[in-house]
Amino acid sequence: MPQLATDLTSIIHTPLEKIPPSGIRAFAQKVDDIPDLIKLTLGEPDLNTPEHVKKAAAQSILDNDSHYSAQKGTPRLRKAISNFLQRKQGLTYDPDSEIVVTVGATEAIAATMLALFQPGDEIIVPTPSYALYFPLIQYTKARLVAINTAGTNFVLTPEDLEKTLNEHPHAKAILLNYPTNPTGRECPSSVLEQMAPIIKEHHLYVISDEIYSELTYNFNHVSIAHYLPDRTLLINGLSKSHAMTGYRLGYVTGPAALISLIAKMHAFLVTAPSNPAQAAATEALENGDQDPAAARPIYQKRRDYIVGALNNMGLETHASEGAFYVFAKIPESYGKDDEAFALDLAHKAKVGGTPGNAFGPGGEGYIRFSYAASDENLHTAMSRIQKFLAEKSEI
Repeated sequence: MPQLATDLTSIIHTPLEKIPPSGIRAFAQKVDDIPDLIKLTLGEPDLNTPEHVKKAAAQSILDNDSHYSAQKGTPRLRKAISNFLQRKQGLTYDPDSEIVVTVGATEAIAATMLALFQPGDEIIVPTPSYALYFPLIQYTKARLVAINTAGTNFVLTPEDLEKTLNEHPHAKAILLNYPTNPTGRECPSSVLEQMAPIIKEHHLYVISDEIYSELTYNFNHVSIAHYLPDRTLLINGLSKSHAMTGYRLGYVTGPAALISLIAKMHAFLVTAPSNPAQAAATEALENGDQDPAAARPIYQKRRDYIVGALNNMGLETHASEGAFYVFAKIPESYGKDDEAFALDLAHKAKVGGTPGNAFGPGGEGYIRFSYAASDENLHTAMSRIQKFLAEKSEI
């Protein structure tokens, strides 16, 4: 095994060395090797990719579709994305100049931040929120301005946004994620409508991560782009809605002036997305509206079960309107130390959950469970947690 040459150790230091990995993955690595662990840590659907979508990917391979794609994605897929957003959200995007197909929503987020954030830029992020945002903001040397939403049921309020912007009048952008990972909370359209003029008045642009928009329960998802199309970058993908995490297919849409910059960074990072994945995504968007519709009741049943089970154990949860997560308050005996609780749960109860501190301010004292898992595993996990808590209370 080659070891780094000793004369290089003093010259390879980069800012990346000081940036921690995503809190979700970092914790998962601590517990994943525990024998018999039921993993409710990662947000990956346990459902299979729909058959018609898989066949489209396979056909792409059989058709020798093996050459470089157009860097921004195939014209047909970009047209399918445009039609999908028009059909679902009433949003209009030019497939040629206002859409970039990316290697997952993760690359869409990274390419957007790397293209647009400069050192010292202040970026507003309601928290708790997806853990990946924090290291990327740090890497670009932008400054995170977190708004703790724990006191407002994990939904950003216009009042808190206005207050924060008055304290940070030079903020450049706001990053929204609804439905939210880790809480599953949605933002009502009435609240988005009130925030829109505040965002406009303070000259912000919006990065809106809507990867869970197709997985909502008795709630009509509305994009902030509906109110601010001229300053919103909408990020989405197929990983969650069509159980396609391994296909790595996402996209970002928005005003052409911003998309052209993101497209350039995207080309530097990956050249172009995979052709079979794009063929699958095209099929999903053209003919797969019923796929997430079929998945929703499955997830909703699981949500209702796990929420009821946790509440009966005395672990307070907040109602979620989307995604596939439950954000539960940890027992009072642990104070705010969600890491200690999650580690105890993993080692002693053999159940993996993600500590809330991974999601930034507002997440402390909570734990996230993903219910994108089989009914059998969820029932076993809840039984193990109940036994663990009962035994702990007897000590």
